[in-house]
Amino acid sequence: MHSNEKAEERPDNAGAAASHEHPSALADANAESPVTEPEPFTELENLYAESAALKDKVLRTMAEMENLRRRTEKEVADARTYGAANFARDMLTFADNLARAIDNAPKDADGPMKALVDGVAVIAADFQSRLARHGVKKLEPQGQKFDPNLHEALFEIPDESVASGTVLQVMESGYTIGERVLRPAKVGVSRGGPKA
Repeated sequence: MHSNEKAEERPDNAGAAASHEHPSALADANAESPVTEPEPFTELENLYAESAALKDKVLRTMAEMENLRRRTEKEVADARTYGAANFARDMLTFADNLARAIDNAPKDADGPMKALVDGVAVIAADFQSRLARHGVKKLEPQGQKFDPNLHEALFEIPDESVASGTVLQVMESGYTIGERVLRPAKVGVSRGGPKA
């Protein structure tokens, strides 16, 4: 039995020796592996796809930067135009007081009183021009159609001779800054006339 075992061992050893003598193609060092070398067309398609993705990303970034630039320019322009709105709104009381002083001054004043009234009128005109230089404009609603965006109606005046909804009396002047209303004009509006 011992001889049979040796005989059986021989084929195994012979098979092992044969496998060492004739290695398979996978174990061959000179054989080319399809995994390590990419196919040229596949590699080219991958590069095209990557290039398209990068181009899209660059275009999106450029569009975002352009939008940011436009927003920043608009914010800077708004800051220039409307930055002084609170200060200008506070100064409107001063303009109102100058107008009241002129309106209540005696019309037949002479001498030093006339010089004082004329001086206040010059100051009021100068102040209005300085406000205008900074984009603050006085509304002149007298005789115009009532506009709720620019005017605040305090009362109605019965008058059939003018179109209904016409501003007949201005109680307090209104002002705009740029395209925005700084303060609406407080007005009296006609009622009872024909529709405007």
